[in-house]
Amino acid sequence: MNTYYIYILLCSDNSYYIGVTNNIERRVLQHENGVNSKSYTYNKRPIHLIYTEEFVDIKQAIAREKQLKKWTRAKKEALVNNDMQELINLSKSKQ
Repeated sequence: MNTYYIYILLCSDNSYYIGVTNNIERRVLQHENGVNSKSYTYNKRPIHLIYTEEFVDIKQAIAREKQLKKWTRAKKEALVNNDMQELINLSKSKQ
């Protein structure tokens, strides 16, 4: 059984990067080392891993990644800070 991760990185410019991988340690190192010069994070290093979620189904991981990418910065911060009440409040305010 494979494990997949969605992850949030905090970049040096204070922006967030959200991705999905099956090897979180390797993927973070790739971001840190600037393996791909065309990557969003390449010119925004150093980066810091600030959040992960695990999945056993790649389709669920990809769906969650897409969901989080649509969220506002405030909702992402509430998630990262494990502030479920704020996350609920922010979700209600969009209705």
